Amino acid sequence: MRRVNDRLTSLVTSVVESMGYEALGIEHASAGSAQAVLRVYIDHANGIGIDDCEAVSRQLSSVLDVEDPISGHYDLEVSSPGLDRPLFTIEQIERHRGNRIRVRLEQKLDGRRNFEGEVLGVSEDGQILELNLDEGKALRRVQLPVEQIESARVVPEFNFSLSAR
Repeated sequence: MRRVNDRLTSLVTSVVESMGYEALGIEHASAGSAQAVLRVYIDHANGIGIDDCEAVSRQLSSVLDVEDPISGHYDLEVSSPGLDRPLFTIEQIERHRGNRIRVRLEQKLDGRRNFEGEVLGVSEDGQILELNLDEGKALRRVQLPVEQIESARVVPEFNFSLSAR
């Protein structure tokens, strides 16, 4: 999975956790000539609201201005993970065992880069992610190399119960 430099990760994590939140992950996008963005995902047992994001953003912005771990101009975004929460570590993926996730690989495996299925688990050595893919009427297990995972996200599931009146 893509990693942000260790100094930036450590700095962001220390600020977020000192405020009582969990730092889920960081994305630093500076594609082409477009505006660079530092996106920080936070979580809390009681959920995340706009006030939480604003408080973390203010504190983090001050620390980043002083420490200056990123060269050039960038926009800081602090966000809740949302329903389709991004997964940044193998431990986060493991926590979603039994749930559906969407995985994108850096390179094709069996002719494809995108997979969606139920997390069955991670190998003991943490090198292989096993998914159960629902392909029409059949289920198929697939093993994905963890070092090839470019991104992973939870697939939101909605259970609607309509009752007739």
